[in-house]
Amino acid sequence: MTNQEQFIATIQQGYTFKSDAIIIGEAMLEGKTVTEAQVKIPLKTLNRHGLIAGATGTGKTKTIQVLSEKLAENGISVLMMDIKGDFSGIAEPGVTNPKIEERINLIGTTWTPKAYPVELMSISAQDGVRLRATVSEFGPILISKILDLNDTQQGVVSMIFKFCDDLQLPLVDLSDLKKVLQYLITDDGKAAFEKEYGLTSPATSGTILRKIIELEQQGANLFFGETSFNVNDLLRKNDNGYGYINIVRLNDVQDKPKLFSTFMLSLLAEVYQTFPERGDVDQPELVIFMDEAHLVFDNASKALKDQLESVIKLIRSKGVGIFFCTQNPTDIPQSILSQLGLKIQHALRAFTAKDRQDIKLTAQNYPETTFYKVEDLITQMGIGEAFVSALNEKGIPTPLVHTLMTPPQSRMDVLNETEISNLIQKSSLYSKYKETLDPESAFEILSKKINQAAQQQADIQAQAQQAKEQAIAAKEQEREAKEQAKAAQQAAKEQARAEKDSVTQKVIMPAVRSATTTLTNTVIREALRGKKGGGIASTSNNVVRSLLGSLVRNFLK
Repeated sequence: MTNQEQFIATIQQGYTFKSDAIIIGEAMLEGKTVTEAQVKIPLKTLNRHGLIAGATGTGKTKTIQVLSEKLAENGISVLMMDIKGDFSGIAEPGVTNPKIEERINLIGTTWTPKAYPVELMSISAQDGVRLRATVSEFGPILISKILDLNDTQQGVVSMIFKFCDDLQLPLVDLSDLKKVLQYLITDDGKAAFEKEYGLTSPATSGTILRKIIELEQQGANLFFGETSFNVNDLLRKNDNGYGYINIVRLNDVQDKPKLFSTFMLSLLAEVYQTFPERGDVDQPELVIFMDEAHLVFDNASKALKDQLESVIKLIRSKGVGIFFCTQNPTDIPQSILSQLGLKIQHALRAFTAKDRQDIKLTAQNYPETTFYKVEDLITQMGIGEAFVSALNEKGIPTPLVHTLMTPPQSRMDVLNETEISNLIQKSSLYSKYKETLDPESAFEILSKKINQAAQQQADIQAQAQQAKEQAIAAKEQEREAKEQAKAAQQAAKEQARAEKDSVTQKVIMPAVRSATTTLTNTVIREALRGKKGGGIASTSNNVVRSLLGSLVRNFLK
């Protein structure tokens, strides 16, 4: 048996399945396609997750497009995290060209231009079906992991959620959570919380509040809120039985990794909690493609990575497969990489010593083969070619095969703005989730309490101020009364003095003048008499006494 015959036998044996499978390309050996050696993927194992890797421009996006088309045709819904904004063309039929015809002939399959049912979704300011979740749906554990809180801070968040549940304070958006933290530093809030749940440190509350604000600055306030998205709407099918391809428009959140991580973790947790257990099914219900997956892991805390790893391990029993798309497999944590069943590796480029080291490590992630020298060929593959290894129906890895990938049947370009707008307006989900609801929640309830307490405090302060002002006014009135009394007393004295002066002027002085005149006249007369008879002194004394008596009588009148 020649090497090629052995190769064909190996590929046919490794890629022939009893259950339904999708064709993704044709096997290649020594740079040429080999007839009768089609590469297929069993639908049954697509919930075992996967990896699509390769350098920029090697065909990763087109591979995702082909897989999405094949899945949709089999009634399997797709959720695509479109970070680069280059996936929307799947909503329109493709256009044939000589390269597509040549490739189809080499693969030995058919190609028909076809459009697929698409929903455009958004967690940011871009238009589309709004994807939202409430803070309550996140729960204290996920919120704490997203905020990267320590154990003490996570404990406080858990108590806050319990506090809100007990007092029926709905946590809808981040403003609700912020308002609760602000309420806990008021006298009333602090007393109410500490009575039932224990002491909290203002420093801890302040740290949590700052991290919430940091999350808000990345646009999370658009993601948290009502109407909350029902993940069952991801599983819709059109009239032809095709599963919907749900594209989340994320090209404006590339620089907001925390927002992307928040959304992904929320979505996976909600899917896991909502979808029923399906066990060992013939095909998955939903396949999620996470483009530019390194954005999730580069800035993720250990707690967040652990949570993702846990969800990935468990979610496959819900009939959900997750495919990570990135430039290099080393972008994915080893603990998660080991969970991925399907691996599609496009070409890598070795420009530096580190690149060559990474390529050697990448080659070691794949099953051993005698047909290829993987670490050399991985740098030589052309656009639209890839190494493929999947799991068969028994969960055993299939042989590693160099594959010429089949081309997409939909448009290999993006929709223009008019086409995007028309697609969104035709969506039945768009109107369902378009309006942002603002129900009475913790923010409104606690704002009323805080305002009422502030009003009561203001009233108390106003009353105290009023009492103070009244006391000051009373004191001022008392002072003025005393001054008035003193002035009146002084006026009475002045009046008495004036009256006395008036009496002196009107009575005494005229009497004195009259007496003086009389005395003078009398003295003169008596003097004249004295000369004649002597006794002038005696006479004078008598005259003075007479005048004084007259003066007193006149004064008493």
